[in-house]
Amino acid sequence: QVQLVESGGGLVQAGDSLRLSCAASGGTFNTYTMGWFRQAPGKEREFVAAVNWVIGRTYYAESVKGRFTISRDNAKNTVYLQMNYLKPEDTAVYYCAAHLPRNTGSYYSTGGYDYWGQGTQVTVSS
Repeated sequence: QVQLVESGGGLVQAGDSLRLSCAASGGTFNTYTMGWFRQAPGKEREFVAAVNWVIGRTYYAESVKGRFTISRDNAKNTVYLQMNYLKPEDTAVYYCAAHLPRNTGSYYSTGGYDYWGQGTQVTVSS
């Protein structure tokens, strides 16, 4: 059983930065693709970013390219989301998720992930 715990959310002003962390326990972390999603009130959960350690690739939603950076520290079983130049439209609950190797779903969809954290709130004021 994989457990994921996010931290680092908060209330910031537009243009500020935040770094989210997601600590994983259980399983074999370095074989998982790790992703970040977000969900704003009244909207569906949407893909933000993902990192595949095995092939060394990262993936980003168009809305965050150039502003957000996903990274991971396998020694600490932790994945990060560095968010710069935050905008009010980035306000949402941010979730990290783990894609296990057996999952054939897309990294860009919620169905492509097997485990989810509880989420951390990010609020960006204008």
